[in-house]
Amino acid sequence: MSKQKPQVNPMMRQVQKMQEDMVAAQEALASETVEASAGGGLVTAVVTGSGELRSVSIAPEVVDPEDVEMLEDLVLAAVTEAMRMSQELQSQRMGGVTGGLDLSAFGLG
Repeated sequence: MSKQKPQVNPMMRQVQKMQEDMVAAQEALASETVEASAGGGLVTAVVTGSGELRSVSIAPEVVDPEDVEMLEDLVLAAVTEAMRMSQELQSQRMGGVTGGLDLSAFGLG
């Protein structure tokens, strides 16, 4: 009598595949970037798809020692928008992997 190996539950295979796809999507997000600007392009922020701020560019003409507050506001606006765009990109990419399934209940989201 031959012993049969237990079959891996099809649901477990799906979960394993989803985990592999999530890792691949996270790696891809780390290499993708989004860019946002403020002040008509005077300040630009670049953020990776995984939420890492990569760079901030400031046009020389916006640097006014008499109005540092305006420059701070432009930097904040550009970074905030780039971070929002990064989160949106994450949602799109990860939503495609999980099929919209909320994984936070499982500690995965």
